[in-house]
Amino acid sequence: MSFKRVVVTGLGALTPVGNSAQQLWDSLIKGVSGAGLITRFDAEKFKCRIACELKEFDPLCHFDRKEVRKLDPFTQYGIVAAEEAIVDAGLNVDTVDKSRVGVVWGTGMGGVLAFQQEISSYLEGACVPRFSPFFVPKVISDICAGHLSIKYGFCGPNYATAAACASSAVAISDALMLIRLGKADVIVSGGSEAAITECSIGGFGSMMALSTRNDDPLTASRPFDKDRDGFVLGEGAGALVLESLDHALARGAHIYAELTGSGLTADAYHITASHPEGTGAKEAMRLAVKDSEMQLTDVDYINTHGTSTPLGDVSESKAVADLFGDHAYKISLNSTKSMHGHLLGAAGCVEAIATVLAIQNGVVPPTINHFADDPNIPQLDFTFNKPVNRDITFALSNAFGFGGHNVCLAFRKYL
Repeated sequence: MSFKRVVVTGLGALTPVGNSAQQLWDSLIKGVSGAGLITRFDAEKFKCRIACELKEFDPLCHFDRKEVRKLDPFTQYGIVAAEEAIVDAGLNVDTVDKSRVGVVWGTGMGGVLAFQQEISSYLEGACVPRFSPFFVPKVISDICAGHLSIKYGFCGPNYATAAACASSAVAISDALMLIRLGKADVIVSGGSEAAITECSIGGFGSMMALSTRNDDPLTASRPFDKDRDGFVLGEGAGALVLESLDHALARGAHIYAELTGSGLTADAYHITASHPEGTGAKEAMRLAVKDSEMQLTDVDYINTHGTSTPLGDVSESKAVADLFGDHAYKISLNSTKSMHGHLLGAAGCVEAIATVLAIQNGVVPPTINHFADDPNIPQLDFTFNKPVNRDITFALSNAFGFGGHNVCLAFRKYL
């Protein structure tokens, strides 16, 4: 059977460096860091006291007070980003065939704040247990997808994906396959995360996964730098409207880029550490290129997973060098996590948006905060500290997660 071609027609973002897709892009090009001291709670007792928080986001600008009480922030963020993407796509929700529109959404942690607050309230409460009737609907990972279908009446495929920090990239890959197979004409896909909480900072901190550069948060996220010491936790959401090329052309939609393929693998190695040789990452990239019916030498740009962890950055760079050989040194690479931090389950979609906009604008955003080369990392072109103008025809976006999940998304300029 012949597969339908899939294109990106709408973008929406809510991130620590911008509360829209355009603001995100402007900040990435300027090399703006979204990191700072944590304000969500008193973090003085924690080893890590920094994060990339949203700026100037007021849920009451988007929801009434009653709704806010019913929605964990991860759902609030997702609804806001998805609304922007739907408007950006020019999708008329009154006339579109809603039975052919779906939502596939990813999150790594779900309603972690609601869970923490409810359990804390229970432990501090009276002898009779009291739980909010909205506790479970606020916590479950699929609820953002559910809310979006209810809000817009979308009756197509509707579910959530969970693959830790690769969750939203898996969601986009699933959306690609659903549209290719004719199961839907349009999918709103992406992910959201709101994990800047005591339990998350404490949990990741106990694993020594977080940067503790508390005296200099703006430069704490240092992907591929010799002195990197962990990732900086971020929050937010990203959404893409994906649709079949035929459907997009029929309604005269603006097309940002074509989503041409994906590759999904498992390291089968360790619950948190990536394979030291990057075998799973390497295979995911190879499969994404193959799925796109392109050649390895066609790749112009890779938005890496690039978390700023001591082990992860080495394994990913080795995977790129090993897979692409001599061509690896001709590819522009970067890690936008150096600016917006690590959005966990929402990382894949936000970085996919950055990849699409890099193709659209012919600019590779920088990997900021590079001060010293790491002799253990192949000296590829990581676009350190300054953006680079480049005509990008074919690009990859990587996302990896605890449990050994590897996802690579492939995008091509729409011609």
